Amino acid sequence: MTEPESPAPKAVVPFVLLAVLALAVAGAVWWVTRPGPLLIQGEVAAPRVDVSARTSGRIADVTADLGDTVEAGLVLVTLSNPQLVTAHAAAASGLEVARASEAAAGATRPELIRVREADLALAHADLRLSQEQIARDTELSEQGLRPQALLDQSLRNVETATRRVEAAQAQLDLARAGASPEDRAVAAAQVAQAGATLAQRQADLDELTVTAPMAGEISARLIEPGENIGPGTPLFTIVDLDSAWFTFNLREDLLAGLKVGGLLSVRVPALEVEVEAQITLINVQGQFASWRATRATGDFDLRSFEVRARSTAPLPGLRPGMSALITLGE
Repeated sequence: MTEPESPAPKAVVPFVLLAVLALAVAGAVWWVTRPGPLLIQGEVAAPRVDVSARTSGRIADVTADLGDTVEAGLVLVTLSNPQLVTAHAAAASGLEVARASEAAAGATRPELIRVREADLALAHADLRLSQEQIARDTELSEQGLRPQALLDQSLRNVETATRRVEAAQAQLDLARAGASPEDRAVAAAQVAQAGATLAQRQADLDELTVTAPMAGEISARLIEPGENIGPGTPLFTIVDLDSAWFTFNLREDLLAGLKVGGLLSVRVPALEVEVEAQITLINVQGQFASWRATRATGDFDLRSFEVRARSTAPLPGLRPGMSALITLGE
């Protein structure tokens, strides 16, 4: 009996080709549909200060302009305010008056002391006269030549003269001592109060000269000479370009692998450069910046985070508002 023939090898080839073709198609579909790198756009930011005046006045002189580079303490604006100048002069006069009152409280005129000394001498003279009179009256009374009533009157005159001497001595002591400690304390307090008022008026005058609070570039000028301004009116905006940073807003599901101190490769299209930047801040944004879920189930809200990074090397020409690009998921 003849054995059956085995299948020809050529019959297997189509199946192998079909399997290879299926794998190739599946690989091509995966390659086309795989998640690619995500391009994130941020921007450049920098510290900025809005310069304003603490007091009111008229713009007398403007010594800085838009685009100028200024140093901290440089005079930007000079204001004019005659009322403050007058108030300062009045405060200075008030201080002089208070000092004069304090000096007067601590001193006594020599003429007054001489008057008190004369009063005391006169009181002593009256006392001696009364004592001599009582001696004569006593002797006459012992001889029966002076009635007792006159003797009693002479005794009262001695007492009265003694009290006058004591009063004159007290007046002289008071004149020599001057004002009381309480009066002197009041005078000193009035000097301190007047000095504080003058210091406040001087501070107001100092505010008529507005200086730059920090170094940087003037990015906005909001005044012209001759304008009247009030306290807090914005005058200039100063930006510190040397402290610029990159800022990006990312969903929390994109933060994987990012940490403070880590490095990012940032591309700045305006400068046509790509720089290395170090992450300095990862901070959650407010609820208003959350990404809301689009499905009722199987999805969840995503918070947004601000990521700041600073270039590890100086980057000339970097300015606030420029776009900054990073690529995640490479």
